[in-house]
Amino acid sequence: MSPATPHPTIAQATTTYAIALGSNRRGRHGSPEREIAAALETLGTVVARSPTVGSAPLGLSNRRYANAVALIETQEDPATLLVRLKHIERTFGRRPGRRWGSRVLDLDIVLWSGGAWSSRGLIVPHAAFRTRSFVLGPLASLIPQWRDPLTGRTIRQLAQSVDQKRPRD
Repeated sequence: MSPATPHPTIAQATTTYAIALGSNRRGRHGSPEREIAAALETLGTVVARSPTVGSAPLGLSNRRYANAVALIETQEDPATLLVRLKHIERTFGRRPGRRWGSRVLDLDIVLWSGGAWSSRGLIVPHAAFRTRSFVLGPLASLIPQWRDPLTGRTIRQLAQSVDQKRPRD
């Protein structure tokens, strides 16, 4: 150590996050699919992304959703990343409103390589991801062998379980 660096530098660990993206309203970038594409450009280091898939709305909205999942790498902890994601949502035109209503952009932390996390306003893994085929399908296309830190099941197993429960036409 030199006098200029009295303390050793500790490198921050880079972690991987699975981020779910959803949109069912046009915004300044155009269609929901284009909103998702534009949002991907704002996330930072995207190491992989799923295809965009369509899904039926939850709750009161009548508009179908465009959904995708991205894997990003960052040195941010989950709480810090959540603040950044909420800022991105606002810049895309998301406004507070009813739960599951129409929105230009919805960004959720689904999983992270650090396991489970819980703080005020944030639980990782996402509390509802195990029941949502529009998250599990895209997620399984990227990281089928990742395990849910709470159940120990792989993403592929969770996706297959949700697919088996869906009613057939």
